Amino acid sequence: MKIIKYDRDNAVNYALKYALKRNPNYYSFDNLGGDCTNFVSQCVFAGSKIMNYTNTYGWFYKNLNDRSPSWSGVEFFYDFITKNNSFGPFGYLVDKNEVEVGDVIELGNNLGFFYHSAIVSQIINDKIFVCAHTFDALNRPLNSYIYNMIRYIHIDGVRI
Repeated sequence: MKIIKYDRDNAVNYALKYALKRNPNYYSFDNLGGDCTNFVSQCVFAGSKIMNYTNTYGWFYKNLNDRSPSWSGVEFFYDFITKNNSFGPFGYLVDKNEVEVGDVIELGNNLGFFYHSAIVSQIINDKIFVCAHTFDALNRPLNSYIYNMIRYIHIDGVRI
């Protein structure tokens, strides 16, 4: 396996293009619990160009009924990205000051449950802005969200 660079520009450009609309090539999960992680997966795919088709534990989307849990589930996405030793994108948790555009942020509640994913679209003077679905956001300031927990996931590269 070879490691290639994650294309942060492609990921962010995709996020900016589709933050306020839906790509018709993907099912919208707005009425099935939310579309946030589906959208983040699309952005990360735009930056990686590689899916991992491993049944159950991979990260892929073919259609609504043929996709991995990690494509559209917050915790499953986190588990895939941070534990992936095979094909596709991989990453790890970082501190706020290590976040880059194209990275992923997940928000959690006071019960320890992470419920929302967003992609970092801009960083201006240490202020983070994100794009997201479910409650659609285009360059929304991260500090405008209300949450109890947060994790910053740095996408480190892509294995091909």
